[in-house]
Amino acid sequence: MDHRGLIARQRCYFASGATRSLEFRRRALERLGLAIEACESAILAALQADLGKPAIDAYTSEIGLVLGEIRHALKHLGKWMRPRGARVPILAWPGKAGILREPCGVVLILGPWNYPFQLVLSPLVGAIAGGNCAVLKPSELSPHTTSVISALIRETFSVEFVSVVEGERDAAESLLEEKFDHIFFTGSTPVGRRVMTAAAKHPTPVTLELGGKCPTIICGLDSAKSVEIAARRIAWGKFMNAGQTCVAPDHVWVERSIHDGFVEAVGRISREFFGPGSGHLINRRHFDRVVAFLQDGTIASGGSCDAESLWLEPTVLTNVSPRSPVMQEEIFGPVLPVIAFDQLDEVLSEIRLRPSPLAVYVFSNDEAVKRKVVNETRSGGVCVNDTVVHITGSELPFGGVGDSGMGRYHGKASFDCFTHERVVLRRSLAFDPDFRYPPPKLSLARLKKLLRIFG
Repeated sequence: MDHRGLIARQRCYFASGATRSLEFRRRALERLGLAIEACESAILAALQADLGKPAIDAYTSEIGLVLGEIRHALKHLGKWMRPRGARVPILAWPGKAGILREPCGVVLILGPWNYPFQLVLSPLVGAIAGGNCAVLKPSELSPHTTSVISALIRETFSVEFVSVVEGERDAAESLLEEKFDHIFFTGSTPVGRRVMTAAAKHPTPVTLELGGKCPTIICGLDSAKSVEIAARRIAWGKFMNAGQTCVAPDHVWVERSIHDGFVEAVGRISREFFGPGSGHLINRRHFDRVVAFLQDGTIASGGSCDAESLWLEPTVLTNVSPRSPVMQEEIFGPVLPVIAFDQLDEVLSEIRLRPSPLAVYVFSNDEAVKRKVVNETRSGGVCVNDTVVHITGSELPFGGVGDSGMGRYHGKASFDCFTHERVVLRRSLAFDPDFRYPPPKLSLARLKKLLRIFG
């Protein structure tokens, strides 16, 4: 494909002003929503083929979230687009000032394979709401979903407005050689660094939604019931999508006094929740990488696997050293290391030594423990007494910090991501006070007083 020619066509379309009106954006979002609903069965089949996702899981974690983003944008877009008034500086009196949210222009969205529909189409909702043209590059590792996305977009929008580029890694690298007005990337931290390096050549602003080892801390639970609930919520967040979720609890630090009870509960619950048919790892290379982690501790539950179907049973590891391989890189699979601790401060020190994750999870009935974890860690988000659900709300901006990413999206944050603030200051030529022109009309003392009052 002639990427340069495609981008040039989109630039011409954007320059025409066609994408800027509220009516155009609303119509485009409505068409996208209707197209997704019409293709629902094909999308579900593709997600099953690529990742083994059951229909309910695929709908709630992919299709449903995108449709929710569309509904939210349609409801609020008029308000988001409205110019915002601003105070005029004293040097511009009398005058008026406002702030517009203007489209970036032609944007590139690079998607991952783990939620291959949602993590391409959700950013697209923000790009359309922002009035942009967009080029989408879904992952080549989820080919069935990529094919469905390509057909859906091709049948819904003109290529001058939204287009899909299919292909291997070299297609993404070729796109990154071109100049875009914004790049939105979801994927691993190492690849995110390469995207940022490529963007710097032009330069192009970037939003990076990356990974990280999201820690979970269990401290101050006061009953067996609380331990059971914590185990349910951690098992659900960890093992959904075969553990291939960027905000999945990567590992658990648990107070020594409840360690054994938690290990028993989370192992039992994971067997109840997830088995064959609940999802598989994306490919053999990834399967072999995750299975190798089983050597880094004692298998307390799970451990069965099938290389042909790429299925790995949800596995809980104990007796894991913080320095073992499984604790050095994001697991991104159904393996949960559980580490006992005696002092919370030691755990927090260990977490602070590591790159900032997308999320920190804490389970506790002790308000002091909750505050301490929130105040003494750094992450894209924090979820108290639950996992993952904090990223599902359109009113809650999602993103990382440091090695886990930069920028935010979801809801209005997506609109802000794909627009920029433009200040417009207006003055009349009918009146021109001369206090700012030389020679000085005010003493320094008088000037300081005015600036304190009106500055």
